[in-house]
Amino acid sequence: MEFATGRFVNAQSVVMCRYALYAGIAAALAGLIGCGSGGSGGSANADAPALVEASVVTPAAAPVVPLAAAASVTRTLEVPDALSDIGPFDTPRSLMVPPGFGVRLMARVPGARFMARAPNGDILVSNPGTGIITLLRDTGGPVPDSHEFATGLNRPHDMVFHQIGDVTYLYISEANRVTRSVYAVGDTTTANRVVIVDDLPSASLPELQGTYSHELKNIALSPDHKLYISIASTCNACEEDTASDPLRGAIYEYNADGSGRRLFAKGLRNAEGLDFRPGTNDLWVAVNNRDQMLFPFDIDFDGDGKSDYGKLLQAFVDRYPPDLFTRVRDGGNYGWPFCNSLPNPEMNNLELARDFELNRDGSKLDCGTADRALKGVRAHSAPLGMSFLQNSNVPAAYRRGAVLAHHGCWNCSRLDAGYKVTYMPFDDAGNPGAEIDLITGFVTDPDNRILWGRPVDAIADAKGNILVSDDYSGAIYQMYPLAP
Repeated sequence: MEFATGRFVNAQSVVMCRYALYAGIAAALAGLIGCGSGGSGGSANADAPALVEASVVTPAAAPVVPLAAAASVTRTLEVPDALSDIGPFDTPRSLMVPPGFGVRLMARVPGARFMARAPNGDILVSNPGTGIITLLRDTGGPVPDSHEFATGLNRPHDMVFHQIGDVTYLYISEANRVTRSVYAVGDTTTANRVVIVDDLPSASLPELQGTYSHELKNIALSPDHKLYISIASTCNACEEDTASDPLRGAIYEYNADGSGRRLFAKGLRNAEGLDFRPGTNDLWVAVNNRDQMLFPFDIDFDGDGKSDYGKLLQAFVDRYPPDLFTRVRDGGNYGWPFCNSLPNPEMNNLELARDFELNRDGSKLDCGTADRALKGVRAHSAPLGMSFLQNSNVPAAYRRGAVLAHHGCWNCSRLDAGYKVTYMPFDDAGNPGAEIDLITGFVTDPDNRILWGRPVDAIADAKGNILVSDDYSGAIYQMYPLAP
């Protein structure tokens, strides 16, 4: 089923009612499109689509696992004396976390973006702005030792340790390339790095004239030793990226040595968090969707009695389109920039609507044929880092899903989207459930846009704590289980 635009049909009425109720804008749409339990006027219509929801699988003899608790307890952020003299930690800060956890400032790393845990427990942290990767090593003191692991890089971002045979490699993504080096336990500086993928699109391309909105690259390696590189869009929404070589807004697959490039999936505007669900070859991604989406329905939204088709409406933009968390299908097309996902109350199996600017008549892409994201995330939350916790040492209740860091919105009317860390539980069949908050409190006044932190990445350390990077305050936080 494809959503119609430029006309008003019963099928659209049914779905818009569902979306309006979710988004808290029912007052604007209910009277206009006749929301009812059976569609327009409360009657069924042969053209009306059924909202397809993700299947729920109940294992026959699943072990009893405690439920993951959401953030509900406010804790004062513990700050070591050595880190308390510079803002924003020169004044007391607090965060909300689940019961049974504390939270502390572990380290200061300017511009901290993505993290990777080395086999010996060391933590690597990238800073694209300075071209430096920092190594943090816990030596039992109040703050970890810090080493410049690599310098002089071209906007380094993601890092992955991956073992092939008896050799452990460290893969590093830069703006224009991916390198790998042989890692030895205890290294505090990088070994010789070999370029295995070169000439990735960056702001240096003549056609981009120094502007590339999402230049940073993210990577993942699969259990069968394939390298995946996310090449994000250069823009908010543009057709040019769909005709470039390589495509932008896409994920490419390579052999572990960088050979054998092939397109894996497209239509993913900015997939930053990439990870494989443990025990599978299923690649999952967290995707930042487009901003400033024009209203795609030929109805009155703002109550002035006129159609708002094609208008930029802040109340609509605040909730549309949702960001995405999904398994990626080999050969999939997830719609960007021609089709936009639409939220539903369960945020499952998201349908798509034509983009008003680039696909108004549906001629560029039939949105009914595009792959649906399995899970939606609040619009403009900006999920960046994502990692699965199944093989970690975190408390058992949190070892059945993924942790996501939400950088937060920039164009919302108030700062109530993102700026937090969440947990997405999975069932035994690999279906994601309802997202819950893990760490909140970085925004102190959403109406006046006052904040003190922006999460970027979240991973488990070797001891079972959850680490969170923050490029706004230049910090690494540690959410840790309290002693019984």
